[in-house]
Amino acid sequence: MQILFEDNHCLVVNKVAGLPTQAPSHVPDSEECYARGWLMKNKNRTEGRVYLGIPHRLDRPVSGVLLFAKSSKAAARLAEQFRTRQVEKTYWAIVPNAPQLPSKSLESTWIDHLEKVEGIARGRVVKVDSPGSKRAESRVQVLGHEPDWALLEVKPQTGRMHQIRLQCSHRELPVLGDLTYGSPFALAGVRGMPLIALHARKLVFLHPIRFEPVSIEAPVPFEWDRFPIGMGLRMALGLS
Repeated sequence: MQILFEDNHCLVVNKVAGLPTQAPSHVPDSEECYARGWLMKNKNRTEGRVYLGIPHRLDRPVSGVLLFAKSSKAAARLAEQFRTRQVEKTYWAIVPNAPQLPSKSLESTWIDHLEKVEGIARGRVVKVDSPGSKRAESRVQVLGHEPDWALLEVKPQTGRMHQIRLQCSHRELPVLGDLTYGSPFALAGVRGMPLIALHARKLVFLHPIRFEPVSIEAPVPFEWDRFPIGMGLRMALGLS
């Protein structure tokens, strides 16, 4: 587990793609489980429990900045920041290079209405007036491209399920490896765990006790070195 930031109130890790953020207590393989184990070891505790709040989550195949709270007070304050959209979230996504990409020099705004598909863990884009639909907004910019692929920077302004994945797919720009939403092939990471080329690159929040801005950035996973992308994207990602 890679620790990006830790103090008495917060723990921030670089989530591994393929691991769930949280899992039932009888399932030991999750970022929450590893974070608890790290805290137990760090505190030299061999029994009992440590507090670990989860104010937000990342999809299982997504990597990047994941924030935990180490006290109930911190958890409540951080959860309120996410609920009221005070947290700035920045993602990187690799998608096909296509004419419908936003202009590289300008930031575009994507607005859609989404709904969850009943009975399965996926969503869909629907009409504005569809009952139960929720508005999804993201700010999008192209950071780099080459003949086949492009690197997007996406800043979601709302927090809908699978928001970035759905909005990209709706524009025929499926995230690399995302079979659920239209990628032509899958990607595998550590121990064969499924991953997609969507990375929570940066998180900016107010410290829950000091109320100072905290900005955390996560390096892209080493698996991205093996993605079928060209030199242009490798340079943009710093992989060359």
